Amino acid sequence: MNANRTSAIDMDVLTERAPMSSLRKTSLVAGILYLLTFVSIPTIALYRSIHEPNYIVSSGPDTAIIFGGILEIIVALAGIGTAITLYPVLQKQNEGFALGLVAARILESGTIFVGVAFLLSIVTMRQAGVGADALVTSHALVALYDRIFLLGQSFMPAVCDMLLGVLLYKSRLVPRTLSLIGIIGAPLLIAGYIAVLFGVIGRHAPLAALSALPVALFEFSLGIYLIIKGFRPSCY
Repeated sequence: MNANRTSAIDMDVLTERAPMSSLRKTSLVAGILYLLTFVSIPTIALYRSIHEPNYIVSSGPDTAIIFGGILEIIVALAGIGTAITLYPVLQKQNEGFALGLVAARILESGTIFVGVAFLLSIVTMRQAGVGADALVTSHALVALYDRIFLLGQSFMPAVCDMLLGVLLYKSRLVPRTLSLIGIIGAPLLIAGYIAVLFGVIGRHAPLAALSALPVALFEFSLGIYLIIKGFRPSCY
């Protein structure tokens, strides 16, 4: 009896001390990065003031805009990180799709950087006290941000999640039900993007938010799953 108990204790100690596998590390890092892509949600409120017509000639701190820009930069870097982290695993299923995911994430992140540059340019002009002469320019930069946001954070995520959903579905690295959320959600987000692009619905309309919900659910759920569960053991 004592020998069996001692053996069980020894096995527990060995299990606790066993090094984390490379696949488990990959899933953990990817999961954390996916959750980091949600840190820019507060920018909806943080950027409210910069959409006011007279922002550039108004008074007050620019802290909210600068902080929002930092959050978006974090999202851009985390987005690239997700694709690069998952690439060694996903390329075994389809190297072309895996490379496509990396390229799409880089393009998506590039649009985010450009969008942040537009807004920070307004902040720079405001701090320089350019006055009413820059009103038209500031309005143009805000409009450019809104358009590139629509492209970079509506259309491109749909492309990324379509590629990722297919790769995960084929590989069974995660439950197929989870993969299907991304595969189904991607066309819905593209439909919402096209509707906003042609003025059928507003950018902040309930239908626009609804079209983005499945993709957001897919990425958030994937992040949680990869952190808690990791890749499915049958695929190790």
